[in-house]
Amino acid sequence: MFARATYVLVAALTLLSALTLLSALSVLSVLPAGVAVAGTTKHGGVVSADPVDTTPHVLDGIVNAIALVDGTVVVGGSFGEVREAGSATVLPRANLFAYDLATGRVLPGFAPRLDRPVLALAAGVRGTVYAGGRFTRTGGAQTRGLVLLRLSDGSPVSHFGAQVRGGAVTGLARLGRHLYAGGDFTHVGSVARTALARLDAVTGAADPSFTIEPGAPRGGRTRIHAMALGHGRLAVAGDFTTLGGLPRAQLGLISVAPPGLVSPNAAAPDGSSPGLAPSPATVAPWRTDAYRGRCMADFPGYLRGVDLAPDGSYLVVVTTGGPGGPDRMCDTAARFETGARGAVKPTWVNHTGGDSLYSVAATGAAVYVGGHQRWLNNPDGRDSAGPGAVARPGIGAIHPRTGRALTWNPTRDRGIGVKAFLAHPGGLLVGSDTTRLGHEYHARVGMFPLPITPGS
Repeated sequence: MFARATYVLVAALTLLSALTLLSALSVLSVLPAGVAVAGTTKHGGVVSADPVDTTPHVLDGIVNAIALVDGTVVVGGSFGEVREAGSATVLPRANLFAYDLATGRVLPGFAPRLDRPVLALAAGVRGTVYAGGRFTRTGGAQTRGLVLLRLSDGSPVSHFGAQVRGGAVTGLARLGRHLYAGGDFTHVGSVARTALARLDAVTGAADPSFTIEPGAPRGGRTRIHAMALGHGRLAVAGDFTTLGGLPRAQLGLISVAPPGLVSPNAAAPDGSSPGLAPSPATVAPWRTDAYRGRCMADFPGYLRGVDLAPDGSYLVVVTTGGPGGPDRMCDTAARFETGARGAVKPTWVNHTGGDSLYSVAATGAAVYVGGHQRWLNNPDGRDSAGPGAVARPGIGAIHPRTGRALTWNPTRDRGIGVKAFLAHPGGLLVGSDTTRLGHEYHARVGMFPLPITPGS
């Protein structure tokens, strides 16, 4: 009788544990990736041109990526020292640090030591963040190209075991329990994946049901330079001319669905959690020939940034490439409607006249662009200000409908350029390689707030 009762109790507890785990993973599959991710934050107006005074300073190198996990800003790049605003204390930080969005205070316990640069970030759940880049180690742990870290102490999450080989991770985007990674890598663990992969966000294992690959690069290596995720679409931009075997010149859309969980009895590769049911992903019929043309020989693939509008109705792409003239897409920002069919032409194109753009953020109220540009509205310029050009050094904003530069003009030291934008409900975070933003000292990190309106 005792043995039978014990068996019933154990069975009940096992079922309860499985249901609890299944419930937790179901929550994970629908949770947004932190407070803000690209293509999901809508603003009612243009941000202020006066940056907030609380952001910390990165004292060397360059900032490549920014993520927001609840109220914590995570900053990645190639640097070694940071300092809080108003403080003289220099804090060592090896390519990654975090600070409180509201106060600017650097998190004292989050100081992981990554041996090489961080190029991409994505918010995790329950106080975690994914970091991708060229690194091979985090402290004493081997973390090739991709790691999941706890914000509480900077330690790697042990059950996430992704090992990216053959190249770097340059883009990350999470949808529930799916983590999309782009770069110029060749393998995830022992699984061959060229430049694009979908991983189990819990375990880091490559998803066998996702086999869409970019291919046929113009340069010597297939690369994903940028990606954006929203409204069931994954936009990818890089050096490729095919996507899933279909012709896609440097830009494509992939239709994706949220992950589905399988039975609790189907364990993940490490035995820690249920597996994932196959989730469909197909190359969308959407395509454009706008980027079939070539720019300078040094830039065989010249797309550098992409973002989806908050409602998913359009995307915006920014490029490098050198002066190309009004009929070419080199050194431009361009809007495309995602619902259009056939060979989609840009709704508008805004030319810098010979300077690279690297980052873009579409908020509905504005399209923010960053690089080392000197001008916007400059189709006839060739490293010069043509008729109608407006000065927008290093950063600018474009009207999302007309494609013309807005009057917003905070300026920044140009340097290499803005490598990271992140729009969130309170404003726009900016990461770069220079120290002057909005006519003030803001070393490599800054934030433009949304103006507070009466009654808000």
